[in-house]
Formats: sequence, structure tokens, C-alpha cells
Amino acid sequence: MRPAIKAGLLMVWRDPDTLQIGIDPRRAVALRGMRGAEPLINLLDGSRDLGQVLAAAHDQGIGRQTADRVIGLLAAAGALHDFPAATLRALPDGPRNRLARELATVSLAHGYSDGGALVLARRQAASVLVHGTGPVAAGLASLLTASGVGQVSCTGAVSEPGGAESSAGSAGRASARSAGRASAGSAGPASAGAPRLAPWPPAGRIRLGHTGPDAPPRAPRSTAGARRTAPGARRPDLAVLADGYPPELPRTLVNGNVAHLTAAASEAIGTVGPLVIPGQTACLSCVDMARTDRDPAWPLILAQASGQAPHPAACAAALAAAVAAQATAQVLAFLDRAAAARAAINGTLELVLPDWQWRRHSWAPHPQCRCSRRSAS
Repeated sequence: MRPAIKAGLLMVWRDPDTLQIGIDPRRAVALRGMRGAEPLINLLDGSRDLGQVLAAAHDQGIGRQTADRVIGLLAAAGALHDFPAATLRALPDGPRNRLARELATVSLAHGYSDGGALVLARRQAASVLVHGTGPVAAGLASLLTASGVGQVSCTGAVSEPGGAESSAGSAGRASARSAGRASAGSAGPASAGAPRLAPWPPAGRIRLGHTGPDAPPRAPRSTAGARRTAPGARRPDLAVLADGYPPELPRTLVNGNVAHLTAAASEAIGTVGPLVIPGQTACLSCVDMARTDRDPAWPLILAQASGQAPHPAACAAALAAAVAAQATAQVLAFLDRAAAARAAINGTLELVLPDWQWRRHSWAPHPQCRCSRRSAS
């Protein structure tokens, strides 16, 4: 173990005997009886293993019993973690500094004692497909890559500066579901250097494998930017349907046992979810059936909305960024196997302007949907 004060926390003294670690009361802990312990605490930066810390403390006149007591208090308060030196050394210089922020965040948010090393390994081993057009898809792909997801593949159409659009196959068509679920159109140029895109899934039968929150982590891979998918591309651990996806894609993902999340923004409304785990949770057809139960005209509305999008789309930059950030958070919660991933399971997270408050809408699996029969079989 390489004991270190958890990254991202400032240390301040409340008085000569009381050390406070962290500033915000929701994170901070205060420890009494720490008078004279500052030289030892300064050694807890992850550069030494426990034996080296104790030896260095002895050289500074701090006895073993005192050092054990201080380290024990810090550990019991949740202020220490095992510095992930090996994980960070394995990263290239550029990603190392950026991903150190990710490690610090997950370590604090979830109380992990390994400094977030296992979470980063899971992210680096993961493959996420982003299918869609416009700013939500582009922002989502960028955020996932910045968060350490090892393979972020994009498919669909990307808006070019000046309004031109590059498409592959049927990816340029806005689907009925994306239009009906308040998705954005293809308005707005993609950010500079956005990936050019190709269709998924590749032709032929999908080869199934174990996926989802209970899947064993794969071997870590180097961090890479969002990229095009290609025939024979790896089956994703999770797919995100942003906007402009073909209407048959959700059913393909269900049949292929691929978990997927929707994210959309239009009509000054942002929506993230549901997170569909095939055979276990409500799917997009369940949502459509539930809406049809409440509004018999819903299928007719969907049919008319298919392939259409308002121009310009009512998807401001701030709204697109908020939806991309929320969708990224749900994807990472799924990959990290955090309880927070349940927020979008059997539900949608909805942001209606102008109040900018996220609210959750629940959707139960529909008894007449084929996914319910698939779950029972």
C-alpha cells in the first residue's frame, strides 16, 4: 500500500490540535489529537509505501506508535487511499494528468480505497457506441473520451461547418422515436476535428458475449479518441442513441443483447434515458406503448415525425451541453457499476427549459411488449 491523502481535498487546521481535510462540509472530516503530526501527514503523498512512510517518520522523530495512530485515524475517517501509482505510470503523459482528475473524482464520490484504479481500468477496457448527429452526439463522444473510456465509436451523420452533412447508409434519417422523444435535428456544426462516421452494426450476425454491469473487466487498453466504426468492429458494451438513428436500431440492439441509452434535445427540452438492459428493463417500445395507452394518436404522430426534424432545432448550445453531460454521467455510472446508473433504468431524466431542473419520469416494462415475453422466456 502507498498511503496518500485522497486527491482533491485541501488540508487546513481548525486549531493547533485539529486537522480538517476537505473544505465542503459534505466531504470534510475533522480529526482531533493531530498536534505535531504535520511532518507525518506531509509524507502521505503516495510517493512511498507504508514501510517507507514509517521509516521517514522515524527519521523526523515520530515514533511508530504515534505514526500508526495518526495513519489509523486518517484511514478510519476515509481520508486515505492507496495511491494508484502503477495505474498512472501506465498512462501516456498527456492522459495521465487529465485522468488523474477522473481518479480523484470517483475516489471521493464513491469512497473507493484504491484511488479509482479499478474504475479507470473498467473505463479503459470499455467500448461505447454513440449513434447520432449534431451537438449532443458530438459532445457526448468528446466527454466519454476525456473521461477515459478506451473505445468510443461513432456512427451516423455529422454536421459540417456551413450546414453540409456527411452520412453513411440510413444514418442521416431522423427516426420516429428520436423525433417523438424530443430529440434534436442535425442543426449546428460539429466541433472541429469531430470524427467522421460509419454505420453499425456490421453486416452479418451479431456475435453475443457477456456485457453490462456484471461483466468481468477486460484487459486495459490505451485511451483513444472517438473513432469510426468499421465492419468487424468490436461489439459495444453500451450504445447511446442520440438523434438521427435508424428506427430499426433499438430492436437490433435488443436482439443483440446490447444495453443502450437514449439522449435527445429539441423543442427546448432535454431527455436522457431510458437505459435499456435487454430482457430486464423497460425498452423504447415499452415507452411508446405506454404513451399510446395515454394518447391513442401517438403511433400516428410517430409515423408523421419519422424522417423529419424542425429547422432550426430548438437546441441551444447550453441545452445540448447539459444533455451530453447528463448522458455521459449515466454511461459512466453504468460502466463504473455505480448505483447511480439506476437513475435512467425504467425512467427518463428530463430537463424542461427555462427552469433548468432535471426531473425523473418513470416507465415500467409494458406487459404487451415483446421484451417482457423475452424476459420471461
